[in-house]
Amino acid sequence: MSRLKDREKALILRKKGMSYGQIKEKLKLSKGTLSVWLKDYPLSKERIRELRDCSEQRIERFRETMKKKREKILNDIYQQQRENLLPLKERELFMIGLGLYWGEGTKHKQDGLSVSNTDPAVIKFFIYWLNKVLGVPKNKMKVILHLYSDMNIKKETYFWSETLKIPLTQFNKPYIKKNSSERINHKGSFGHGTCNLRINDVSLAQRIFMSLRVVSGNV
Repeated sequence: MSRLKDREKALILRKKGMSYGQIKEKLKLSKGTLSVWLKDYPLSKERIRELRDCSEQRIERFRETMKKKREKILNDIYQQQRENLLPLKERELFMIGLGLYWGEGTKHKQDGLSVSNTDPAVIKFFIYWLNKVLGVPKNKMKVILHLYSDMNIKKETYFWSETLKIPLTQFNKPYIKKNSSERINHKGSFGHGTCNLRINDVSLAQRIFMSLRVVSGNV
């Protein structure tokens, strides 16, 4: 008797224009059972289109809801870490910059300091570190870009100049790679090439390299 009632309920819901999935969720029946019971009650093309559109909208709403949840979680963590970490003292900033240079900086030249990266945020912090922590004037810094032959060289140069707040007069002639930028963009790069920022200062380089030796020798 219970099976018969389920079939009657399924038929009623089908006549209301519900899909197998909707009926399955409501009555807790398998799609195989429903396909047997309701094979003579197909939905119209218009109703199938409505269900598909509704499903796409529902999926999009779900994605947007999950995106907002993730953003809230990350924002809460960000605010918590902001309270925990800030303000940074000068010694802490020096050590952070030293760690950045240890990982990203050029060590084979002893006449200055140089960092290359595709991420503008990394170069901006390096500039901040040089200027605010080490006392290097921004007008002493030089930039050379590593770009690709299929890039708009002028546009990318202006991008880095505006982003770093460094005038074009401090940019050396860019190094242009002959291959395409598509490969590096495909890997998720920022797509603006690689920026190398350099300061020529032997005594400063010696200080940083010896500081790295102190830290590495203490690990």
